Amino acid sequence: MTVSVSDCVFCKIIAGKIPALKVYEDELAVAFWDANPVATIHVLIVPREHIPTLNDIPADNFILSHLGQVARQVAEQFGVDQAGYRVFVNVNRGGGQVVFHLHMHLVSRSNPGTR
Repeated sequence: MTVSVSDCVFCKIIAGKIPALKVYEDELAVAFWDANPVATIHVLIVPREHIPTLNDIPADNFILSHLGQVARQVAEQFGVDQAGYRVFVNVNRGGGQVVFHLHMHLVSRSNPGTR
């Protein structure tokens, strides 16, 4: 399934057209609280560039590595880097992907510090 940039909810969040509680931003990525969290900490980490799925990352693009570094920083920020957290990417509908803009979920049930 292909979603245009103009219809993408994450592109609208990145552009500031839809509010979200952002916890991290840089020139390549944005991280914000999931609107429907499944745990005490549930942050989505998205590239600013609209890439629909993991399958659509060009071979010469290192965005997944950067998103991993952002996940580590966000885990440190919320004090769960040592206690533990999960990072995962759902790919396509069969893999549980709902929003077709590449994103990582950072999830932890550990004590989050402040939100």
